[in-house]
Amino acid sequence: MVRAPTPTADPAADAAALLRRIGFATLTLVIPVAALVTRRAIVVLAPVGVMLLVLAALLDGENRPLRATLGRRARSWGGLAGGLVLLWCALSLIWTPFFAPAAERFLNIAATVAIGVAGYAALPDRMRSANLYLVPVGAAIAAVAAIGLAVSGPKSGLGLEDDGQSLERGLVVLVLFLWPSIAWLRSRGRDLAALGLLALVAAAVVLGPQPLPAAALAAGALVYAATTVAPAFGAAATGIVMAGSLALAPLIPFIARPIATYLLGRSDPTVASLDIWRWLVTSEPVRLITGHGFETALRGRLVGLLVPNAPSTLLFEVWYELGLVGALAGAVALYASVRGTRHRHPSLVPGIMASFAAAFTLACLGIGTAQMWWFTALVVLVLIFVAAERGQVRTTRPKARVLKAANDA
Repeated sequence: MVRAPTPTADPAADAAALLRRIGFATLTLVIPVAALVTRRAIVVLAPVGVMLLVLAALLDGENRPLRATLGRRARSWGGLAGGLVLLWCALSLIWTPFFAPAAERFLNIAATVAIGVAGYAALPDRMRSANLYLVPVGAAIAAVAAIGLAVSGPKSGLGLEDDGQSLERGLVVLVLFLWPSIAWLRSRGRDLAALGLLALVAAAVVLGPQPLPAAALAAGALVYAATTVAPAFGAAATGIVMAGSLALAPLIPFIARPIATYLLGRSDPTVASLDIWRWLVTSEPVRLITGHGFETALRGRLVGLLVPNAPSTLLFEVWYELGLVGALAGAVALYASVRGTRHRHPSLVPGIMASFAAAFTLACLGIGTAQMWWFTALVVLVLIFVAAERGQVRTTRPKARVLKAANDA
């Protein structure tokens, strides 16, 4: 009996699979480890990883149709509100006192958004599990490396202000990448591995030089637990708290100042910071609507336009730079993004909510929202969750007897 010739392998498909694996490994394996030693690693490596994903999509065409994929997102409430935020940032360049650096920063952010859109469009319709397991592996390797650096290296001089090595900056990225790792492991039924990874990252964060990653980890863990127990409540509460905090931020200094004075005393820097915020709200009503222009919060401190001890938080900087229009558009975008997760795979929703909570906590406690390493890390985080969702094609492996019966037939 003559056997039918076996089909030859498709070189294009094999090359695409290899490029996709290398690209995704760059985003999930290399970036968390490299972020421990330099902030520029994320900015440099993210475009490389996305470019490899785009090349893979061009070779095998396994990505979803571009128009159907992006058009629906752009027409959603979240997409429209996010577009309005970018448009208002661009318009605010007209009245910002720092046009050249602000325009450069805006173009960098717009380019990063374009890279994220390209990566989103290039991800395959069905992501292989073998690629997605690189997410928790990368987080585990980064956690072990962070523990080694924290134990062996000096803890001073590794703060966020350093332009060189920064353990805390790497821990911030690690805390963000922890939640898609746990979400993927739990979606595969690997609860013990997820718990072990959480313990490993928690150890790295506790040994770290600053409390900022620990606060973000605690906020993410709290929201993850709440959303796991009550998904609808957890998602709704997360969206309301984030959007409400941003929309009503000018009320914070009036509410928090008496409390801070009672708890900390009048001479505490936090009280002085709240006094400055309250004075700015009451003394510049027009600027409360338009904002001072993109990039003025950071640049203003350097030239004396804004006092150095002014609040350093997302809630203050958005209102100071973009005013009422930008803040309300950002609040709508946040709430719509959170609400949109109800259509995601149920096993991923707690991890998505935990990532929202961790990122929002970091931004509120002092991470510069316009810093490119931070913004790029958020874009990569979104791509990882999209890939994890597209990997939820099959949740259980078929029984061996089912395969045998199919072969016999």
